[in-house]
Amino acid sequence: MPRLVLGPLLRHTDGTTATVWVETDAPGEVRVDAGGRVHAARTFTVHGHHYALVEVTGLEPGTATPYTVELDGKRVWPEPGSPFPPSRLRTPAPDGPLRLVFGSCRTSRGHDATCDDAYGVDMLCAYAHRLARAADEEWPAALLLLGDQVYADETSAAMREFIRARRDLDTPPGAEVADFAEYAHLYRLAWSEPAVRWLLSTVPTWMIFDDHDVRDDWNTSAAWRAWIAEQPWWRGRITGGLAAYWIYQHLGNLSPAERAADPVLAALRETPGDAGPVLDEFAWRADQEPGAYRWSYARDFGSARLVVLDTRCGRRLDPGARDILPDATWKWFDAQATGGIDHLLVASTLPYLLPRAVHEVERWSEAVGDGAWGRWATGPVERIRQALDLEHWGAFRRSFDAMARLVTEVAAGRRGPAPATVSFLSGDVHFSYLARVLGIGPAQVYQVVCSPIRNPLSPALRRANSLALTGPARFGCRVLAATARAVDTPIDWVIERGPWYDNALATLDIAGRSCALRWETVRGRVGSPFEALAAVRLS
Repeated sequence: MPRLVLGPLLRHTDGTTATVWVETDAPGEVRVDAGGRVHAARTFTVHGHHYALVEVTGLEPGTATPYTVELDGKRVWPEPGSPFPPSRLRTPAPDGPLRLVFGSCRTSRGHDATCDDAYGVDMLCAYAHRLARAADEEWPAALLLLGDQVYADETSAAMREFIRARRDLDTPPGAEVADFAEYAHLYRLAWSEPAVRWLLSTVPTWMIFDDHDVRDDWNTSAAWRAWIAEQPWWRGRITGGLAAYWIYQHLGNLSPAERAADPVLAALRETPGDAGPVLDEFAWRADQEPGAYRWSYARDFGSARLVVLDTRCGRRLDPGARDILPDATWKWFDAQATGGIDHLLVASTLPYLLPRAVHEVERWSEAVGDGAWGRWATGPVERIRQALDLEHWGAFRRSFDAMARLVTEVAAGRRGPAPATVSFLSGDVHFSYLARVLGIGPAQVYQVVCSPIRNPLSPALRRANSLALTGPARFGCRVLAATARAVDTPIDWVIERGPWYDNALATLDIAGRSCALRWETVRGRVGSPFEALAAVRLS
C-alpha cells in the first residue's frame, strides 16, 4: 500500500480547474475527492521516486472546495488529528480582487528556539498559522515563491546526515547536494514541516528557481561555467538539480493545456518503468542549450497579468554579447508585455532595479570583464564579480537596456492603453525595498523586493548594503563606471522605502486600477503577531 511522502501541493488553479501534486513511496493511483467528485491519476516514476498530478475539473469560479486525497483507496489527507482546517481548492473569481503574497530565499532549518534565534521566524510557517484562523476574505489568491526554495549548497545538519549515509563528505562536492536522490530529500526537508505542508496544500502556489536551487553564482559568467564544467561532480549535480526542479517546482506552474503540450511530461508518462534517464537527458540538454526549454510562464488574474521570468538557466554568457534571457524567451515576453490591462507584474528573482551604487558597479564589472581596461583586468574583475555576486540585470547591459525600452513603451501607452502600474517583483538580495522609476508615465513603474522568507544577512553585509544607498557611494560608483564608459543608463529611479533586513512576506492587493502593497514580519516566535514594515498605495 503506497504512502504519502510529500504533498499534497495545490499548484496551478484557474476559475474551474485545480492541480494537486503528490509524491508517494510506491506506484499507485491517486484520487482527489473535491466536493463529492473524484478525480484520479496514476503515478510515474523517476529514479525510484513516484509522483502524480491530479487535475480537478468542474469547479466554480470564486469558490473554496474542501478536498481529500486517497492512495489506492486509502485516505491519506488530511492527516488524522491535524490542528489545521481542511485543505481547500480555491479558485479565483474572474472579476474579483487579487491578493498575491510573495517572497524569496528560505533556508530549511529547524523550528525550535535555537534555530529561530539564528535564522529568525520562518515566515511561511508563521503565515500558515495566521491563515488557519483567518476569515475567508483575508486569504490570498496565490503564493509566489521567487527563488531559493531550497539551498543545495548550504545544507542543514539533517541534510548532511542524509548525505553522510550515502557517501563520503570529504569527497567533492562534500556537504553539497550531488544528485537527484539528494535533491528529493532536500525538498522533503523543505516542505514537510506540518504548518508549511498544510499551507502549500491549500494556497495555490507558483514558483521559479534562483541560483541556490542549483548552486551559488549559477551561470554568473562564461568563466564560471568553464570552471564548473571541469568539476567531475557537476554533471550529476546540474542534471539532478534541473530534473528535480522540473518535477517539484516547474510542473505545477503549468496549466492543464500547457502540460498536455509539454513533450517532457509526455515522454515520462510514455516510458515504461523508471523514467529517470529520460528526465536526466532533458535536464542536461536544458543546461547545455540555453533557451532549448522555456521555464518562464505567464498567468492572468482578472485585469492583472503576472509574467514570471527565468533569469538563470537561459542566460547567454558570451563576452561582449551577454543576455539574461535567451532570444526565444525575450520574444515570448515581448508578446506578453502589453497595455490594455490594469496591472503588469513582472516577476524576476533578481531585482531589475538595484540601489544605484550597486547598479553602477555591475555595469562597470561587465564592461571591464569585456576588456574596457584591457586584457590584464579581466581576471581580477571576474574574481570580484563572483565574490560580490555582480550578476543582476545591471551586469547584463543589453538586457537591462532592452527592458528599459520595453517598460517605457508599456508605461507610456505605446503598446495599448497604459496600465495603472508596472511592477517588478523580486527577491535574491536578502533585504526588502521599494524603488520607483522617474518620469516615464502615465503608468507608475516600481521595483518591489521581498527577501528573505528565512535567511537573514549578516550584520556586516547589512552595513555594506545600507552604505550603497548613500549619495557619496552612488557618486563614487558612477565615477568608477565612467572609467569603463558604462554610465548611460536609459532610465532613472529612486529607492523610496527600505531597506529592511527582517524575514518578511509582501502582499499585493489589486482591485481594478487600485494597487496597494505591504511588507510584514514576525518577531519572537511562530504565533506572535505580524508586524507591518511598511504599507504603500502604488496606484
